[in-house]
Amino acid sequence: MRRFAEPAQEIDIIHETDVLVVGSGPGGLAAALSASRAGVKTTLVERFGCFGGNITTVGVEGFAWYRHEQTVEANGIGREFEERAKDMGAAVPESQSLSYELDSEGFKLVADKLVQEAGIHPMLHRMFVKPIMQGNKIVGIITESKAGREALLARIVIDATGDADVAYRAGAPTTKPPKEALQAASVMFHCAGLDKAKFMEDVKANPQTYADWSTGEWSVETDGKEDKMFSPFLKRPFEQARINGLIPADLSTISGTWGAVHDTGEMTYMNLVHLAGCDGTDPDDLTHFEIEGRKQAMLAIEALRKYAPGCEAIRLRNFGMTIGIRDTRKIDAHYNMQENDVRHQARFDDSIGIYPEFIDGYGILILPTTGRYMHIPYRSLIPKLVKGLLVVGRATGGDKVAHAATRNMACCAVSGQGAGVAAAVALKYSRDLEEINISLVQNELLRQGVRIN
Repeated sequence: MRRFAEPAQEIDIIHETDVLVVGSGPGGLAAALSASRAGVKTTLVERFGCFGGNITTVGVEGFAWYRHEQTVEANGIGREFEERAKDMGAAVPESQSLSYELDSEGFKLVADKLVQEAGIHPMLHRMFVKPIMQGNKIVGIITESKAGREALLARIVIDATGDADVAYRAGAPTTKPPKEALQAASVMFHCAGLDKAKFMEDVKANPQTYADWSTGEWSVETDGKEDKMFSPFLKRPFEQARINGLIPADLSTISGTWGAVHDTGEMTYMNLVHLAGCDGTDPDDLTHFEIEGRKQAMLAIEALRKYAPGCEAIRLRNFGMTIGIRDTRKIDAHYNMQENDVRHQARFDDSIGIYPEFIDGYGILILPTTGRYMHIPYRSLIPKLVKGLLVVGRATGGDKVAHAATRNMACCAVSGQGAGVAAAVALKYSRDLEEINISLVQNELLRQGVRIN
């Protein structure tokens, strides 16, 4: 490969802060809010023009679709996302659970309001480029934007990029499954023009369950209790479309769930396109699968028009701003969560929050309907070899089945809130992140309304 030697340059330091959060998805937004509410100067950097990450830029509106009557949760900022969205008219009851589906456009305003109320310094439209290191300690980052390269300094950095970009480039050890073993990516979309009454009549006449998820390319493991529960699952229209040649016979991955149907004819959070073999850290893969995903979405819409009652006049309303990635790098943390932890109610002395027994990924679907839950350990947020850095969201340490639980947005908010508080405590008491008194962190989390055990 030919090489180019980039000339050395001096970069303006445009901002200094106590806590710098890189990425504003559920984990990053929760981290910034909790750090600022704990009393430290906090800055939130985001590459897009809105906060919210997977909720707003991808269009994943089902924030807590796992919730049932006996589900036990951490509450905290994750629950606040739902409540504030509901209060601001940016949420509707979710179709398969006791939760609210967040409106991906309306939540942009919710996130703006939360950030402004908390006194967070917002920095949108800035892409993380590289860490600023002093030995093995991170002291800031370089960003790229319309303004060129800029340096931001911080006493503690929180990596909420989803792909462990900051940790990886800072030299922390990470793991990533081979491309063929990664969870599929998705292009989310929303439709308009639905005849809601006709569509819901068919749903009631032909109810689908979670057992129906085992179809085509997938065989889904449950623990049995899910098999007869209602799921807003769409499969028959796409099977018919393949039989009749509308969808290529070898394209068996188009199927999945709808989120909500509205009296206005909107049909939102269409999670129907599943793209295997997409490495979310490879821009060539992202380019290919963005285009392929939109193509498949239009095939799905055409199949719905022909074979799904009530969908005869539907049209595309919008795509998410970017492809949805479920799985890339994870840090090798001071503690890496294990399959046994998420399946069997792990308990940890350094718990920063709980998460219900919800596993969704790698062919497993277990819903939290029996009151079982696990602890999220603070150690799973601390990367090895790099000081001054915490990692939140789907890049925390764990094996693949643990990741199928902790990658979910509400759990990302749990790890994010824990990290934000831990950063604030470390600064207030002048301690390294690895050496803080965890009881001080837990006390502040309790004050912020988090259930930790």
